[in-house]
Amino acid sequence: MVIGQDAPAAVARARSAADGVPPARPRATLADVARAVGVSTPTVSKVLNERGDVAEQTRARVLAALDAAGYVRRGEPAAARPETSPLVELVLADLDSSYAVEVVGGAEAAAAAAGAGLVVTASHGRRADGGRWLERLRGRRSAGVVLVISGPDAPTAQELRRLGVPLVLLDPVGNRDPHLPTVGATNWSGGLAATEHLLGLGHRRVAVVSGDPALACSQERVDGYRAALGRAGVAVDEALVRWGDFLPAAGRRCAAELLDLDDPPTAVFAGSDLQASGVYAEARARGLAVPRDLSVVGFDDLALCQYLSPPLTTVRQPLADMAATAVRLALEAGDGEPAVGAGTRHLQLATTLVVRESTCPPVR
Repeated sequence: MVIGQDAPAAVARARSAADGVPPARPRATLADVARAVGVSTPTVSKVLNERGDVAEQTRARVLAALDAAGYVRRGEPAAARPETSPLVELVLADLDSSYAVEVVGGAEAAAAAAGAGLVVTASHGRRADGGRWLERLRGRRSAGVVLVISGPDAPTAQELRRLGVPLVLLDPVGNRDPHLPTVGATNWSGGLAATEHLLGLGHRRVAVVSGDPALACSQERVDGYRAALGRAGVAVDEALVRWGDFLPAAGRRCAAELLDLDDPPTAVFAGSDLQASGVYAEARARGLAVPRDLSVVGFDDLALCQYLSPPLTTVRQPLADMAATAVRLALEAGDGEPAVGAGTRHLQLATTLVVRESTCPPVR
């Protein structure tokens, strides 16, 4: 879907100071573009109609000349015209989660503020292996891409470079490519704050339930948990460290394993709010009350936290701000900003602990 189609800031800057009307721009013809590139008019037509019998190098030169000449294909919707509304591609694993809602909202706000459109695509998987979204990207010639999944595989990265499309990784997972700009959160500090909060209440049997250990954010949250225990002089009991994914079912499964221990925890730090909701469900099924029998802390601060019973203490990850920052970096890179274009920016936005009613001192 395409969200937001206001005129870009570049057009506003080009308006005449005298009357506020943009200068007229003559409409380029196919022959004009063909002469500029040194190819035949039929070749330019083939590129416009996405024919496959044109060499990739020639196709790239023709597309660049079309953009430079401001050529608008007859019947082309306004949202697809780079000179009137640049597009940013936002690629997520899925769109049916509270996490996705927060990210899309922040990205749309930043795109709208910059006079850009936002194209939102679900990859239906954690791997950014191109596929159909990359095919559509070729046709749209977007100003930038924000991936909210793992970094691109080699063929996808190569194709993005060929297309000249700036790429920013949001909440990156796996091994971070040092050559790609990233926007994330202070996961280690968040894990530290969550665990120190529980330790400060007097808990000593504190468990952690995190996501896939292959994800950097999962490891960092657990590392923060370990650091907090170490600072408090509490030994890490590996039986209290559980891995799964960031969804409710994994939270419930891990909670069941923890509560079945001979010496179960009195508190659980969950790596996501969705996992924490699964912990709630398992506690409730066993007749345990949160927080009297089990204190719970989450991570993300999704809207659902306020509506869980009791409202969930959690670590706020500024997802909307992270998405907005990633969109701005992608657009800046498209405008030729060297720091972003060189992939040297690795930004982490601060996390904060939000205390609600799901934690209290242990009663046993």
